[in-house]
Amino acid sequence: MNLKKYYLLLAIMVSQFAFSQEGIPVYADYLSDNLYLVHPSMAGAANANKIRLTARKQWFDVDNAPSTQSANLNFRIGDKVGLGAIIYDDENGRFTQTGVYATFAYHLLFSRDRTDLNMLSFGLSGAFIQSNVDFDGLEVDFDPVILDRQGRVQKDGYFNVDVGMSYNYLEWFAHFTVKNILPTERDIFIATDPPIRESNNQRRYVFSLGRTFGLGNGNWSLEPSLLYQATDQTKEAAIDVNLKLYRRFGDNVTLWGGLSYRRNFDGAEFSQTGIEIESQKLQYVTPFMGVNLNRWMFGYTYSYQSNSVVLTNGGFHQLTIGYDFGKREERWNCHCPAVN
Repeated sequence: MNLKKYYLLLAIMVSQFAFSQEGIPVYADYLSDNLYLVHPSMAGAANANKIRLTARKQWFDVDNAPSTQSANLNFRIGDKVGLGAIIYDDENGRFTQTGVYATFAYHLLFSRDRTDLNMLSFGLSGAFIQSNVDFDGLEVDFDPVILDRQGRVQKDGYFNVDVGMSYNYLEWFAHFTVKNILPTERDIFIATDPPIRESNNQRRYVFSLGRTFGLGNGNWSLEPSLLYQATDQTKEAAIDVNLKLYRRFGDNVTLWGGLSYRRNFDGAEFSQTGIEIESQKLQYVTPFMGVNLNRWMFGYTYSYQSNSVVLTNGGFHQLTIGYDFGKREERWNCHCPAVN
């Protein structure tokens, strides 16, 4: 790859970083039975309490490539109250974020009993996030802002709030979440003189919609879904188109897998000849698979950037491990794996 292509990819990476870095990045975690990581209203929504651990690593053959780790717990108290907590660490070169979320959710059951699913849920998460920029060993002699910070790690912490709602009706489901509601001006990118600040509007909107179809004798299920996300200030947007297949073996074993396609609506302009201007929109193809075995869940996700100009042909690997406990005896009479 020539130098111009590296510059192009740097622009793409910065765009992706800005789109996903405020709070927990929205990757394909939610497809591995991990909806609470994206939507606070799903805390305690299922028939079992859940622990989920994730580890994601991009480009094993690139130094300081992005990586993300998270751990979350969500559970139900009584019939209507759900609680949850998330801790995560996200690294991207010299930029790192560490955050903690605490969630309160409230679930309204419109069903006559716990047989037919009809549930409206609301969720509120408070987060404290610390951002770091590591200037140690960075040799740049043309930027006085960086020169002033060489050998240091610059830190800044801030508080923010996510709110959301979910509606589960039989095999249908829909989720809407607004992330980073509070205006927050981060000091981490301030220059000494004159001050240069980020926009204080970091709001991001995430909307999910889907349906699960029972197939054959009921042991097979097919789940098409969409996820749309957009940032308020930068007007960046992307959509995921997903298809997930389930195969049940009795009451204790379920195999699942599928395919997800993500495409950004915004493109990066570049030139390989110095004359002709081209445009490339970031897009990923993500196959995923996993198994629910008794109380345990294991999932693997691989994302491949399907663009013509990329930094490396290596992909994005993610592992998810989960454990369910406190499972309630009642099951909804529907193909609704997110809550059953």
